[in-house]
Amino acid sequence: MAVIILGIESSCDDTGAAIIRDGEVLSNVIANQEVHRLYGGVVPELASRAHQENIIPVVHEAIKKAGIARSAINGVAITVGPGLAGPLMVGTAFAKSFAQGMDIPIISVNHMQAHVLAHFIEAPKPDFPFICLTVSGGHTQIVLVNDYLDMEVIGQTNDDAAGEAFDKTAKILGLPYPGGPLIDKYAARGNPDRYTFPEPNIPGLDFSFSGLKTAILYFVRDGSAKDPAFIEKNMADICASVQQRIISIVMNKLIKAAEQYQISSLAIAGGVSANSGLRRSFEEAGKAYGWQTYIPRFEFCTDNAGMIAMTGYFKYLKKEFSGLDITPDPRYRF
Repeated sequence: MAVIILGIESSCDDTGAAIIRDGEVLSNVIANQEVHRLYGGVVPELASRAHQENIIPVVHEAIKKAGIARSAINGVAITVGPGLAGPLMVGTAFAKSFAQGMDIPIISVNHMQAHVLAHFIEAPKPDFPFICLTVSGGHTQIVLVNDYLDMEVIGQTNDDAAGEAFDKTAKILGLPYPGGPLIDKYAARGNPDRYTFPEPNIPGLDFSFSGLKTAILYFVRDGSAKDPAFIEKNMADICASVQQRIISIVMNKLIKAAEQYQISSLAIAGGVSANSGLRRSFEEAGKAYGWQTYIPRFEFCTDNAGMIAMTGYFKYLKKEFSGLDITPDPRYRF
């Protein structure tokens, strides 16, 4: 008998719903929230309201696109964290009601664990064990993956995330939200060696980006003080130089992790893994060090319900169900 899982994602500003049948994605629907562009970042209260408006239509569309009957769903997987408290509450409340109404199990999912398991949505799929660099707006981690549900965080940021460094830089440069993709676009036309930004000396496999953000702020402030048109004249080179430094920080740690654990199967995941510079550097490192490299398709790099449903599928097979008393955990760790 087929196992069909409904996955729901509402950790930030994207409302997602997906249907997986026996590990195959039948639908993956996302509703974005344009309202946050007006404020230069995600406003939690507005995000919560938008999730309330979007979640029923998105789930309905996912079921319709999958071509299944609602009664065929065996379990509902929901992101319980990490993320924004309000949006997580909206998704969790809906999932509880859906599961109770359909008399099916509810499966709690860690958002970052789901980013790792996005690699099993489509071929090629990594063999165990492998190391995954998960980079997003809120998190930067190096994860040792021994099995689908057996993971260990071996490195993580001590302060800010790589994605936050991109977004903060974009804001300093006056670029609209979301700024990360725009930095990537400008960087493609710039000289990455034009400016030098510091690389933090953090022991082990951990990261730090707060010092880099401060250095970029002072650099732009000083340059603009000398020439009011400094940013406009040098936008491409600034973006290329910043992007190169952020990439070097994460890649140097990833290389160190591969050497330390003697693992040659490497993967990257999370929203920042959509960055063209990071993808290129990762693939080049793979060739240089003889790695097998894996990157999910763009659709499954950013926040999506397909990865939530996939994680729910593996947990369903293990009968790792949650009770209706589950609550969101904005700082949920695995």
